[in-house]
Amino acid sequence: MSHRIAKPVSIPRLTVLAAVAAALAGPAQGQDATDSAAAAGASGELMRLDTLQVEALRLPPSTSAVPNTVTIIDQQALENQTVVSDDLSGVLGNLVPNFSPSRQKLTSAGESLRGRSPLYMVDGVPQSNPLRDSARDGHTIDPDLLQRIEVVNGSNAIQGMGAAGGIINLQTRDMAQSDTWSHRIKLRMTAPDDFDSDGLGYKAVYLGGRTFGDTDLTVGGTYHSRGLYFDGEGRPIGIDTTQGDLADSVSRDLFFKLGYALAPQQRLQFMLNDFRLRGNGDYASVDGDRASGRPATVESGSPAGDPAENDVTTATLDYRHDALGGGQLRAQLFYQDFAALFGGGTFATFQDTSIAPDGTLFDQSQNESRKHGVKLSYSHDDVGLEGLNVSGGMDYLQDETKQVLAQTGREWVPETTFKNWAPFVQLNQQLADGRATLSGGLRYEQAQLEVDDFTTIAGAGGVAVQGGSPEFDEVLPNIGLVVDVGADWSLYGSYSEGFTMPDVGRVLRGVSGAGQNVDDLLTLEPVISDNRELGADYDDGALNLHMAYFWSDSDLGSRLQNVGGIFEVRRERTEIQGFELAASRTLTHSSRIGALYSHIRGEYDSDGDGDVDTDLGGNNINPDRLNLYVEWDEQAALPVSGRLQLSHFFDRDFEGEATPADQNFDGYSLVDLALAKQTGVGNFQLGVENLFDKQYITYYSQTATNLDARYFAGRGRTLTLSYENRF
Repeated sequence: MSHRIAKPVSIPRLTVLAAVAAALAGPAQGQDATDSAAAAGASGELMRLDTLQVEALRLPPSTSAVPNTVTIIDQQALENQTVVSDDLSGVLGNLVPNFSPSRQKLTSAGESLRGRSPLYMVDGVPQSNPLRDSARDGHTIDPDLLQRIEVVNGSNAIQGMGAAGGIINLQTRDMAQSDTWSHRIKLRMTAPDDFDSDGLGYKAVYLGGRTFGDTDLTVGGTYHSRGLYFDGEGRPIGIDTTQGDLADSVSRDLFFKLGYALAPQQRLQFMLNDFRLRGNGDYASVDGDRASGRPATVESGSPAGDPAENDVTTATLDYRHDALGGGQLRAQLFYQDFAALFGGGTFATFQDTSIAPDGTLFDQSQNESRKHGVKLSYSHDDVGLEGLNVSGGMDYLQDETKQVLAQTGREWVPETTFKNWAPFVQLNQQLADGRATLSGGLRYEQAQLEVDDFTTIAGAGGVAVQGGSPEFDEVLPNIGLVVDVGADWSLYGSYSEGFTMPDVGRVLRGVSGAGQNVDDLLTLEPVISDNRELGADYDDGALNLHMAYFWSDSDLGSRLQNVGGIFEVRRERTEIQGFELAASRTLTHSSRIGALYSHIRGEYDSDGDGDVDTDLGGNNINPDRLNLYVEWDEQAALPVSGRLQLSHFFDRDFEGEATPADQNFDGYSLVDLALAKQTGVGNFQLGVENLFDKQYITYYSQTATNLDARYFAGRGRTLTLSYENRF
């Protein structure tokens, strides 16, 4: 097993949550050279931290930017979860503490990490678009092209803007292992338990790679056709034709990676990924009925306009020199082109009588974002003081974002250009003969937001707004201490601050008063959030425990509030606190059990008096959750490997002065099963999602919206059969 959760990588041994994760992988599968870490975990062998490079932290393995909880989901663990479902949000929810339950939709709106929005990245390239948050950043690459996922929990500024809740870095595959071609093929079929033909899904995956002297090449592609989803009562689940859905969709992904060893300690690498997911548009939504408990469903039909779509291209050029002046240099140039098309309607906001009679104008919006930037960092251990590492660097980001109405060509959100420069320095000092590590650093954020004069669309009042170029600068500190206290225990504590922007697009398109100036809009002020964390780890080789308590606040937070079916930005003080507990026990050399519990509470100031008074709703914070699992390896007495996991979501009542009525949460329990059999002709896998066919309404549908159209049930029992071969 090898879902590893570690605190700071500066500790000279694997932290307990990393070892706990060693039990989270699931059925054993055929392995290649890239699976060595997974093999160590699955056999109960603990990896040494000096072999673990956490790219999300940007620093060498001997240092850590902030001693936060860090979750590593390696290739083996990722593949074992996708046996059941390749919904990335579902994978994260199963393995990462305090991550929201998946909505099972294309949109990830309402999915948070520790009560705040995380920064998604692919090989270090930001995928999140906070200037006009499409909530599609979890669907920019196919999970079968990933080698591992790194999650840094809690607000931080390690990677710059966007990591209010933490960082989710998706690391791509590397198939080049030798001077002969290595191939991996995977075929997959998914079906509801009654094998209704409307619910059938198919997927094909290819990856190949080889070395050519000092050059290495990896190429790959995926094609995935999804059918309808069905709930526990056999009813088709409603499709979110506006925000986007995974059901009744087709996706394809093309992947290319080329590396060149300039010298023994120098490497240049280019990566290109082009992902597209588009709805088929074969079904029309049928509203549910909250009062009677009837969930939304579908009927045959073609919704007006074009189906919702994600179209994302990500490219990066990386250079590293591991012996430059005795230190390590890393440089990255990156680019992302992102387009998210939403479903449409004759919404009141879209109406313009100069184009069509009132109430008849159909339109749909598309978010468009292009970003490019540079990341530079340099780290050195030999600076004259034993045990001291000094790292520093500079980042630059330029993000150009707008939201257009695709059918009429109008601009709903004017083009916004965000420029961000950020120098940083980080110090890490080993103390007490390496039994303690003190870390601290500063990052200076300088940002400018450029918006030209614009006029809101007619349906929003046609208000003329004077443009501007508001500037922001902020010094973001971090400090942490990790102590190995002996007797298999270690303790740690940390403080860090993160920086992001509110949803600028929602703010600009919602300007309603005349004579306003972009420079004077308080709602465009950046969101500065902090993360304080105390934790303890225990590891005796068989029993592993991890405990962490965190609390976070923001004087001018960003909260989404449902107003007439459209979420608007509210800038208010927010306070969040939570607790995480993980445990695993090795029973035999081939079997393990474990548990993961997370608790979180958040409040905001609803009346502006400076004191928080109302619980954060389900669109801003996740429910308490308990995950239990047992897993076993293939052996003579049991010819298949397997994993049985339970996820229980606890009831939650939202309280406070401004709490919406009828949006409390009735919890539920889900059980998944994954089985695998390695044969001479390949690996066969069977995944069963929602084994006991539980009928339930999703967390988001219960707590974040009161619309009957979005009263969605969760997926019922679903079977997935996969075949994989590597040669």
